[in-house]
Amino acid sequence: MKGKVQPKTLPGFMELLPNEQILFNKMKETIQKSYEKYGFLPLDTPIIEDANVLLAKAGGETEKQIYRFEKGENDLALRFDLTVPLAKYVTEYYDKLSFPFKRYQIGKVYRGEKPQRGRYREFYQCDVDIIGDGKLSIINDAEIPSIIYNTFKKLGFDEFTICINNRKILNGLFLSLKLENESAEILRIIDKIDKIGAEEVKNELLKNIEIEKVETIMRFIAIDGNNDNKIKSLEELNIDNEVFQEGLGELKQLIKFIKIFGVPENNFKIDLTIARGLDYYTGTVYETFLDKYRNLGSVCSGGRYDNLAEYYTDRKMPGVGISIGLSRLFFQLVDNKIISAEDQSISNVLIVSMTDNYDMCADIARKLRDNNLNVQINIEEQKLGKKFKYADNLNVKYVIIIGEDEIKNNVITLKNMFTGEQNTLTFEDAVKIIKETN
Repeated sequence: MKGKVQPKTLPGFMELLPNEQILFNKMKETIQKSYEKYGFLPLDTPIIEDANVLLAKAGGETEKQIYRFEKGENDLALRFDLTVPLAKYVTEYYDKLSFPFKRYQIGKVYRGEKPQRGRYREFYQCDVDIIGDGKLSIINDAEIPSIIYNTFKKLGFDEFTICINNRKILNGLFLSLKLENESAEILRIIDKIDKIGAEEVKNELLKNIEIEKVETIMRFIAIDGNNDNKIKSLEELNIDNEVFQEGLGELKQLIKFIKIFGVPENNFKIDLTIARGLDYYTGTVYETFLDKYRNLGSVCSGGRYDNLAEYYTDRKMPGVGISIGLSRLFFQLVDNKIISAEDQSISNVLIVSMTDNYDMCADIARKLRDNNLNVQINIEEQKLGKKFKYADNLNVKYVIIIGEDEIKNNVITLKNMFTGEQNTLTFEDAVKIIKETN
């Protein structure tokens, strides 16, 4: 006889207890509602794609991390982000979409990297993107911080900072210093400033760049003050470079419209060290940090890109978007005791029977659900005390008790498990109490 298999979850895959899953789902729903509030349309692309389509742009470490397999004659792969499937989608359905196309997608992605605490092989991403057809106004870039602000406020946070920069400003600086060929490496080094500090960034830059140019770069990223002061300091650099001036103009417009969209100035700032090491972003870039927990790293990031679908079409489709890595964020918040999973149940009411006549229990449950209440029935052959214990374990506030007297008199007994108060009531009065106090 075959032995039993030891049940275990693969490393790098998140599984939660019910109370944790309730909290996770609430966060996911909050993010979804926030995205929909801004008019983003829902999208759900397949988890499995044709490998040639999915990997059109992939290379380097990304390609090594992709789950790829064959089924019959099909070469398949699991999606590793939500952006590449979006590029495929807007190309495939171009004639059926209205531009600018605003979509959100919340779904699982897969990367076969080495799992670490808080980093998973299967994880949820929550993305919004605005895609243009040929061009896309910079005002769209300004709406993104408004989305970030409202989303994290709804998640219960007040003290967070949306850091903003523009890659054109950095690239223009490098062009003026004749360091355009080294720009990717310089940006990669600058992007590490929070982890290794300014002095170490300077030392890394000095390995391949003359000291005068390094000093200019360091003075640039050290520009300080409020947003208006930083804009003024950038203007006073008098850098005669078209790319730099274009980026500065975009940044000025961006700051103006972020204020108009109602984001408080203490929740966003220009940060010239935010480089976003990916070559993917070409203009505005965003990183969001929880002020008291900066060590968690960015909790929401993204930016502007020139051509989303360049590997699928000759049409130029610029876009701007952000992503929240929900699985990692959830783990970090719970692990650092910033949030706690207290709800053991989603039920408003537990109905228990003291007889073997369950007709009234089923009828009351139906009526309560018709009143938009979440209802659970316990009709197991157990003592009443054990059923109360069950309600306590699930942290259900109200228990409805149905016995012979309740059936005979067409009433219900309602017990508040938090206060111990117990009353015999009509159905209508019980519903009123439950709705008012839940």
